[in-house]
Amino acid sequence: MKRLLYLFLFISSAFAVNAQSARDSVIATVNNLFEAMKKGDTVLLKKCFAENAILQTIKDEKGIIKVIEEKVAEFVGFVGKETVGAADEQIVVEAIKIDGPMATVWTPYKFYYKGKFSHCGVNSFQLVRLNEVWEIQYLIDTRRKEGCQ
Repeated sequence: MKRLLYLFLFISSAFAVNAQSARDSVIATVNNLFEAMKKGDTVLLKKCFAENAILQTIKDEKGIIKVIEEKVAEFVGFVGKETVGAADEQIVVEAIKIDGPMATVWTPYKFYYKGKFSHCGVNSFQLVRLNEVWEIQYLIDTRRKEGCQ
């Protein structure tokens, strides 16, 4: 009976360690995105995204909701033209869900451009583990200037 208990505890702890490792890897990919933005590091930025990643923003233009898509290459180009520290998005990781090779991350944020508050909102990430590396497949965000505590 003790052997079964020890085996159960060993297997349970192995799953817990593996789950924490996956969470850490997912968070590292998301953090790398914002670190790359802040540093203007286009090499690191490109590594964060899957080959056919999709970037979208939900905008409220005078009560009309629009979803605007941006190419990863355009985003990388924007970041590459900025001075170090110009694009500073400060996030809080509120939720992470992982199922095998897929992860979802929810991060409220505040964005500062050249040291001044620009806007806030929420990022919703969908990541995929490809070749043992977590990559952002889909990123959609909201943007607003009000209600940013």
